[in-house]
Amino acid sequence: MKTLGVLGGMGPAATVAFLARVQALTPAQGDADHIRVVMDLNPQVPDRNTRPGEAEAELAGMALRLKAAGAQVLAMPCNTAHAQKAGIEAAGLPFIDMIAATVAAVRASGAQAIGILATPGGEALYRAVLEGQGLTPVLLAGADREAFMACVYGVKRGDTGPDNRAAMQRLAGALIEAGAGAVIAGCTEVPLLLAAADVAVPLVDSAEVLAGACVAACAGTGPARV
Repeated sequence: MKTLGVLGGMGPAATVAFLARVQALTPAQGDADHIRVVMDLNPQVPDRNTRPGEAEAELAGMALRLKAAGAQVLAMPCNTAHAQKAGIEAAGLPFIDMIAATVAAVRASGAQAIGILATPGGEALYRAVLEGQGLTPVLLAGADREAFMACVYGVKRGDTGPDNRAAMQRLAGALIEAGAGAVIAGCTEVPLLLAAADVAVPLVDSAEVLAGACVAACAGTGPARV
């Protein structure tokens, strides 16, 4: 079994929820059957949208420290920060690409038009990969883009209450009305507000996908998406 290194803290609540998913998805009969995890929960990573160069330098340092702590596989439950993955990969360890794994999962839904709930940076990453595979991205428009970010920052402030949940559900509905046959929860705060039962089409949770890929890579329960 391989040791998983997690670059976390973007944001903290999403990272903790991701680790819970890894634990829940690991087939285990006792403590010793679970994956060893070393984690850097670092909320001080510079803003990935406005300070990408500084963010990449910090992420590169985190990856090296995780490697020194014994990590053999790296993962990062932050979609937006995958724009800075080159700094992480420079550590020389396998890095599980959350964007690629999530697009592979959404392809399995059979939908051709894919709604994206993500920050501007995450949206750009998903749009490029989806279009490269012949799929059609469906994006939030106008004031809904600002409304989405308000939901995300609400979670970062600890707001997972009914009003914020209703707002995220409305945004998912807007993507469906625009033609989406499946929706990607492409920001790790999204599943803290939105469940599959809240959406009329398949909801592909990027954090859930990444957790499953981590289990596959470290516990050998399936193909590792690295």
